[in-house]
Amino acid sequence: MIVLPRLYVILDMACFFERNALLQAAQDLSAAGVALIQYRNKFDNARDVLSLAREFREATSRTRVSAPHIPKLIMNDRADMALAAEFDGVHVGQDDLSPESVRRIIGPDRWLGVSTHNPQQVIEADKTSADYIAIGPVFATASKANPDPVIGLEGVRQARALTRKPLVAIGGITRQNCRSVIDTGADSVAVISDLVREPGKSAEEFLRILG
Repeated sequence: MIVLPRLYVILDMACFFERNALLQAAQDLSAAGVALIQYRNKFDNARDVLSLAREFREATSRTRVSAPHIPKLIMNDRADMALAAEFDGVHVGQDDLSPESVRRIIGPDRWLGVSTHNPQQVIEADKTSADYIAIGPVFATASKANPDPVIGLEGVRQARALTRKPLVAIGGITRQNCRSVIDTGADSVAVISDLVREPGKSAEEFLRILG
């Protein structure tokens, strides 16, 4: 079973005004000690998604001298892009390829995560070869146009009781509420919006709070 870091960063191209800003954020987060970053890009065409993914990987590796590690990189949605860009794993949602289809593409060694939004989806995801399960949205979130219903901390508790796989809580998580989510049973918290401004400094604060 894999071990997830407490902080799971998601860098979404939709949150940045241009690609260099996203790449700088990736580099700053890596330098701050972030161990796991997901790259999400639902707007560019396939060629641009892949091109930016390769630059993304290069940006996070530039901190090899100053940081104790290079973060693991997760590709959102696209198993083929994960292979082409030499990422460490893939994360899929309920409307993407099935976990088993993705596993056949990426093989046994890359990490595979699955998004869930209710107890039944957690139960189904637990039966798959997914390495970890994401549950949410825990709190109200502005990172998706049509988010699923908020599950609250009680939803995290329910998910924790339904699986022994590592659990990532996502949705509206900030420096103010992240500790309560971990205390409720999540292994890791996924953060998007609260890292957009001053990514490196914000990540350091998250890492200090999460311990």
